[in-house]
Amino acid sequence: MRQPAFDPLATPLNGKDMDIQISPFIIEFYDDVLALWKQCEGIGLSGADSRESIQFYLDRNPGMSFIARADGQVVGAALAGHDGRRGYIHHLAVHPEYRHRGIGRMLADRCMARLAEAGIQKCHLFIYNTNNDGIAFWKAIGWTPREDIGLISKFTAAGGG
Repeated sequence: MRQPAFDPLATPLNGKDMDIQISPFIIEFYDDVLALWKQCEGIGLSGADSRESIQFYLDRNPGMSFIARADGQVVGAALAGHDGRRGYIHHLAVHPEYRHRGIGRMLADRCMARLAEAGIQKCHLFIYNTNNDGIAFWKAIGWTPREDIGLISKFTAAGGG
């Protein structure tokens, strides 16, 4: 894996038995992040997660998505962006061997801070109703599941619809 140049925005997270580096998600880490997502239950991948699609998302939402690394290995990742009105977090994942160490919270907090800096007042995320561990995580860090709204989807012509 090619290491990018020094990033002054990177923040070390020192835990009991680890040194975690939180830094912006850049496309050079795509293969490692995709491998992580594939290892994590509750992450639904599709054509929208291709290298080209993720590059487009990162370009459209610069500096809002982050990765966590331990000893150079990607152990966490989160995509974040906004539509000018509401923020969205997608695919927050932490490698199973690195969970319960604060990495997920650090990624979520960093994404939320960047959204707030952009003037975004509220953030949403999409989660499978069957992802009980994920739902428990989000509740534990202060998020509230919505019972009053649902999700309705349709593919555009670009998506085959």
